[in-house]
Amino acid sequence: MSLSLLRAWVLSICPGDGAMGHPKSSQVMVQTPYGSTLSPFPRLGSCGGEGEVPGSQILETHLNTMLDSGSQTQQRSSHSGPEASLWSSGFSVKLEAVTPFLGKYRPFVGRCCQTCTPKSWESFFHRSLMDLGFCNVILVKEENTRFRGWLVRRLCCFLWSLEQRIPPCRDAPQKIMESTGVQSLLPGRVLGGAGEGQPPALVQREVRRILGHIQAPPRPFLLRLFSWVLLRLLNCLFLNVQLHRGQMKMVHKAAEAGSPLVLLSTHKSLLDGILLPFVLLSQGLGVLRVAWDPCACSPALRALLRNLGGLFLPAEANLSLDSSEGVLARAVICAAVEQLLGSGQPLLIFLEDAPGAPGPRLSALGQAWLGLVVQAVQAGIVPDVTLVPVAVTYDLVPDAPYNMHHASAPLGLWTGALAVLQRLRRCWGCSHKVCVRVNLAQPFSLQEYITNARSCWSDRQTLEHLLQPIVLGQCTTVPDTEKEQEWTPVPRLLLALREEDRLLVRRLSRHVLNASVVSSAVMSTAIMATLLLCKHRKGVVLSRLLGEFSWLTEETLLRGFDVGFSGQLRSLVQHTLSLLRAHVVLLRVQQGDLLVVPRPGPGLVHLAHLSAELLPAFLSEAVGACAVQALVAGRVPCEGPWELQGVELLSQRELYHQVLLLLHLLPRDLLLLQPCQSSYCYCQEVLDRLIQCGLLVAEEAPSSRPACDTGRQRLSAKLLWKLSGDFSDSDSDHFEEAQGRCFRLSEQSRCPDFLIFLCRLLRPLLKAFTQAAAFLRQARLPDTESGYVEQLLEFLQASAQEEGLFEYADPSLAISAVWTFRDLGVLQQTSGLAGPQLMLSPAFASQESQDRLEQFIRQFVCS
Repeated sequence: MSLSLLRAWVLSICPGDGAMGHPKSSQVMVQTPYGSTLSPFPRLGSCGGEGEVPGSQILETHLNTMLDSGSQTQQRSSHSGPEASLWSSGFSVKLEAVTPFLGKYRPFVGRCCQTCTPKSWESFFHRSLMDLGFCNVILVKEENTRFRGWLVRRLCCFLWSLEQRIPPCRDAPQKIMESTGVQSLLPGRVLGGAGEGQPPALVQREVRRILGHIQAPPRPFLLRLFSWVLLRLLNCLFLNVQLHRGQMKMVHKAAEAGSPLVLLSTHKSLLDGILLPFVLLSQGLGVLRVAWDPCACSPALRALLRNLGGLFLPAEANLSLDSSEGVLARAVICAAVEQLLGSGQPLLIFLEDAPGAPGPRLSALGQAWLGLVVQAVQAGIVPDVTLVPVAVTYDLVPDAPYNMHHASAPLGLWTGALAVLQRLRRCWGCSHKVCVRVNLAQPFSLQEYITNARSCWSDRQTLEHLLQPIVLGQCTTVPDTEKEQEWTPVPRLLLALREEDRLLVRRLSRHVLNASVVSSAVMSTAIMATLLLCKHRKGVVLSRLLGEFSWLTEETLLRGFDVGFSGQLRSLVQHTLSLLRAHVVLLRVQQGDLLVVPRPGPGLVHLAHLSAELLPAFLSEAVGACAVQALVAGRVPCEGPWELQGVELLSQRELYHQVLLLLHLLPRDLLLLQPCQSSYCYCQEVLDRLIQCGLLVAEEAPSSRPACDTGRQRLSAKLLWKLSGDFSDSDSDHFEEAQGRCFRLSEQSRCPDFLIFLCRLLRPLLKAFTQAAAFLRQARLPDTESGYVEQLLEFLQASAQEEGLFEYADPSLAISAVWTFRDLGVLQQTSGLAGPQLMLSPAFASQESQDRLEQFIRQFVCS
């Protein structure tokens, strides 16, 4: 038998021929991005330096050797069935392929909040939607058109673009001009400013000029031509664009209900605003109107995007509330949104700022557009609006810059075209293309959320009142209240609303962003980057890496998060390493294996960004692990054996206290807790997760009597039976455990490594906070906020160079540290000649208080 036939036979009996994580019932519909479609294999760039080898040839040859050496083992074990079939690594190490369990119980993500929207939670969803499988949006064939024949197979993309339904929108400007808000300004009743007393003709001309800056009627010919060009472009850039058919069917059912759709999306790439309208247009939802950032586009590009359905806020909308131009611009933009929702056209709003922009995670521009939608519903212009959380995830973001702390110039039309051509040139003949996953969460009613969400509001306090007394040792009790932390500035459009409505918009945007992040699929690059950073910083052999990749994939799926990949395990790992070829080194070791090592240097920041995509799946456990580590480190030295650490009893009260301290310290932009969920409920969730994953084991508190002794002499008089009509008090009000519940660290062999793995997920942020506390001793203050961030970033880079931990030398982490210290009262903001200045507060001016702050943060950091 020839070697090629032998390899083909081995592949046919390997258990990796199923799609990882995909149900077998949907394998026909799933466009598998890896496995057999990944041929030829993606090439890994050659790595320089002594001992390094060309990645593509060595990795492919090594995987082929593993298969060839395991062929005899496969022959002997093939009779045991696919469940028990194993494939050998060639070194007497058995690696189990991905089992059918993962595909059978694949989670259906994106369910809406049952607390805030219980009626929506029951509608638009059926369990049959989970089995509909996936489709590749950019794969257009003859079956996607109304025609058949050999010529259609060659022109199917062009014919498909001609058949897209584009509803006409002719009288939109006239409806906007006739709206109540604009008509009230036509006689010149603009309060103050240059617009007062102007004749109606001049005001109408000004309204048309402002409306021309906001939108333009979509042009069907240009839309069809652009969709055809974009379809060809996306096929050159991406391996596929996956969309779950069940999620799309939920959106179709919501659109058929009659309420206009408003899609609220994350923002990972500049391509999101082009990709999402293309996806919805291809699925029959019409032209999606996209709210773009006017500062990110040049005038020529804005003109093109307006003709394709884009929306832009006019510059006059950001003027003061008493400005006549600002009043007129805000009235026009409100009328435009009301007309858009009234006509039933879908609207896309990005809740995150553009990628690479320094600042808070929540976008002020996105909140401004969302405020216009809420205002239209509350005013009764439209009875209701259906909100759809959306997330787009990439293996690698195509336009992600490595230096993200400098604001980029507006993107020009020709600059963007040149960047696309350069990208196509790099992708020409290249097989390691990235995959994209579009995630649509369950739609829910805005009117229902407005009605139910107000009952979940509670009093909140600033971080300075919550944590500063505990940091300085003035008290030990955490106040029973929530943290108020808002980094996103309030836009002018929201200032016109009531304070209650502004709070509603902020909490709604945070609630929807949480739903979008939870429904995001975890890509293979995020899993690989997490393994290399948090488990194998010094390197791992390829045979072990295959098993670790399968383990972390299963752990992610078991926590209710979906993955955005499928295929054979060996092809998945090889394709992922080829995408990360600039950040990993492949070294040949003895016995023919390969050593995969993360490339040391500032490139680790890029791996940390990819690893952060996996953090939401393990966030609860990571917070709990850091809290447990802080408790145990205060009693047993960190270098002590695990057996000594497991002897210590941890009370539930102590765990709650440490988790609350860490929750208040971590930024809200990282946690993204639902506003309807209290901190104490989250503490219980953290504790439950630690018990479920096996890190904590319940123990009986030391006492003179066993806990199972329930004799009458141990019961208080208030707990004895009362008359049936006595409702003076409740038994539960007086039930108190003497010592509370206690826990002990599990003695399982896997627990120490898993605890360290969870702690390292939060190490970049906590390490940046620790170094920021140490930097207070040498900071040059007072200084502007941007100047102080530059100082801190230089210090972080110098410290990272000494320690070799480059992942915390990140501009975004430096900004988070400065803002957190400002909220904590470490830094004070004062007015100066050059603008607002940051200076050290009197409470942290002494060396002792600075040491207390550093020690408080350092207790949560895993050494």
